[in-house]
Amino acid sequence: MNKWQRSRFQPNLPLGNNGERVTACKAHRELSKNAAKEGMVLLKNQENVLPLSKGSKVALFGKGCFDYVKGGGGSGDVTVEYIINLYDGMKILDGHVTVFEELSEFYRENVKQQYESGAVPGMTVEPEVPKALLKKACTFTDTAVITICRFSGEGWDRKSVVDTENKNLWEFEEAMTKKSGELFENGDFYLTHAEAAMVNIVKEHFSKVIVIMNVGGMVDTSWFVDDASIQSVLMAWQGGMEGGLATAELLCGIGNPSGKLADSFAKRLEDYPSTYNFHESEAYVDYTDDIYVGYRYFETIPGAADKVNYPFGFGLSYTSFNWSVTSIKEQQGMIEFLVSVTNTGDIEGKEVIQIYAGAPQGLLGKPAKSLVAFKKTRLLKPGETQLLKLEFSVEAMASYDDLGKVQRSAYVLEAGDYVFYVGTSVRQVEKVSFVYTVEQDRVTIQLSESIAPTSLKERMVSDGSFEKLPLKEANDPNACGIEKLSAEMMEGYSPAVRARESYQLWKEPFKKGIRIFDEVAEGKLTVEDFLSQMTDEEVCHLLGGQPNTGVGNTFGYGNMPEYGIPNVMTADGPAGLRIAPQCGVNTTAWPCSTLLACTWDRDIVYSVGEAGAKEVKENNIALWLAPAINIHRSPLCGRNFEYYSEDPFLTGKLAAAMVNGIQSQHIGATVKHFALNNKETNRKNSDSRVSERAAREIYLKAFEIVAKEADPWSIMTSYNIINGHRASENKELLEDILRGEWGWKGMVTTDWWTCGEHYKEVKAGNDVKMGCGYPQRLLQAKELGFISREELEICAKRILELILKID
Repeated sequence: MNKWQRSRFQPNLPLGNNGERVTACKAHRELSKNAAKEGMVLLKNQENVLPLSKGSKVALFGKGCFDYVKGGGGSGDVTVEYIINLYDGMKILDGHVTVFEELSEFYRENVKQQYESGAVPGMTVEPEVPKALLKKACTFTDTAVITICRFSGEGWDRKSVVDTENKNLWEFEEAMTKKSGELFENGDFYLTHAEAAMVNIVKEHFSKVIVIMNVGGMVDTSWFVDDASIQSVLMAWQGGMEGGLATAELLCGIGNPSGKLADSFAKRLEDYPSTYNFHESEAYVDYTDDIYVGYRYFETIPGAADKVNYPFGFGLSYTSFNWSVTSIKEQQGMIEFLVSVTNTGDIEGKEVIQIYAGAPQGLLGKPAKSLVAFKKTRLLKPGETQLLKLEFSVEAMASYDDLGKVQRSAYVLEAGDYVFYVGTSVRQVEKVSFVYTVEQDRVTIQLSESIAPTSLKERMVSDGSFEKLPLKEANDPNACGIEKLSAEMMEGYSPAVRARESYQLWKEPFKKGIRIFDEVAEGKLTVEDFLSQMTDEEVCHLLGGQPNTGVGNTFGYGNMPEYGIPNVMTADGPAGLRIAPQCGVNTTAWPCSTLLACTWDRDIVYSVGEAGAKEVKENNIALWLAPAINIHRSPLCGRNFEYYSEDPFLTGKLAAAMVNGIQSQHIGATVKHFALNNKETNRKNSDSRVSERAAREIYLKAFEIVAKEADPWSIMTSYNIINGHRASENKELLEDILRGEWGWKGMVTTDWWTCGEHYKEVKAGNDVKMGCGYPQRLLQAKELGFISREELEICAKRILELILKID
């Protein structure tokens, strides 16, 4: 196939063998199911209630057995041919387990009626089970399976606060926020009153109770963690289109749970240090918890350990394992652990070995433990042993000194002993005898101050107290050298269809006298020389989104046929190729990102990226707007299902695998949302106020790992403001850190319809404005001296270099 053939001509050319399409093919659906099984976490299994023995009878309770949530809403939604819910999955396994049909029929009809009345999956009311039906269920079996489901989406958070300041609020965002407030009396972190009543009734009538959590992120676990009447709990997450079957197979012992939590599960929502001020203001969020996010808080801050129900990294299995460290060595700045893992149980399974480092408190203060390495075993048969090699650099344990306590604006290893913990969760660990000693303070890398706080007055330190922060001069994020566009004009507009005068097809297909882009691809012309042919207006045209072609619905890049520049399409989203339903193309819905993180398995995440990219390519789309890797700072963020974990190291390593999988197919990954997009309420104008240390060690670290290890073709900036500067207008973020410190060479796009000013975004190194640009405003800014031709060309060059990578 010729270069750019798919972009230019939108051919219907399948990628599979024998002319078959790979999009939503059987192999991809099977991969989606298997990936879901790898990331589901068994939280509880007393009395070995699971797996269900062959011939078991069960009664399915909770509208979630039919009201299945495959994933979150917004850019993470996917158009699919079908969705397998838990009931469907159980029926597929009819030879193994029998379901009490009359109760299931009650839930089926109830959910159907709620859907017909306008409800969406996960946003339905839990019905009360008729007493006569309950009695029949008790006669049928002593085993009940309860399903609890949750849904959240882009543009609204999980605790209902109507966004009054956001001039760009979409109608559905406001509607979903209000609906959530009506359904979930205490926020959807907790059970509703109706759900709690259903759970209590089931516990009273059944001796064996299994709970399935079909959720996208952290939820309340206090109602089952210590309740002996609930024997088993499977955190099944949002498992994609085959998630119900994946769940059913694990319940029936067709496979063995091997997922580990990618987040800490606290006893109460209020126990997370981010909760108290999450909705303090629509205008800002103060990141006063600083680097003490997730387990870094619970394992470090005095008294916080008692607030945890299930620790980070936790997950049970149907089998048992023994592990032992066989050797540890340090050589040339790398520390290597060899760990032997043996399956000591009766069935095959997988285990995850995790290594945590504990740094000396020193002057900076440190988390008690930080994840530095992990590896999942292969499927081990009973009695089988595998030797795992886990390694990490000494420099990975350095801390950033933003105040000059040791060395200002530098990563430092403070003097003292660095200790290590090996195990299967942040708490199920053993401290090893090996110690790495730093004799005197050591600077590992000297940097310069960037994105320092302008409004964050204090931050938490390791003893739970707070220290004052010096503040930089405040910035007005709405300052503009030309008249500011209205909020309405910045929201939802499609790119203009640029006119071209009539031309003779076979005589002058291109602009007269120019050298075409194909010559750049062939190495006959440099990008710089190619751009020098263009007028200012033409260069400005390149810096905005382009009209959709084919099945694309998120617009494209390039689109200058008179110069031979193709229009390459982008597509959402992190849970699968997102094509609008009206196109008639169904794709594979993969498990949500939280579930993928809980696999702790680079290989399965790579495979999902690779398969997803094949579907993107087959549908003539060139860039996939995935993965999304913001940190789970708070359970309340409505978009957590789309992100990976509370831990930047786990996030970065798995997201790098995803990017490598995507780009193995010559499809461009677009890593998002850069950065600190941890709240959806007023997301386009909320200021994320954070210390430079927390930004670098927690919120930018995953992006740094991905940029350095996977070299994504593109990165997407976030909507929010960071310490007074819009992310898309933040030169320190994009030029100084991303390109300067990390050495990344790719193209930066805005998120769709930011509130940033186009010329300010270009000056900051944000190359393209999506979904549409404002070329006339760029020209006006150039005429007024706010931006130069050179700055325009720098961004245009990176856009063209991205298009050149596409095959």
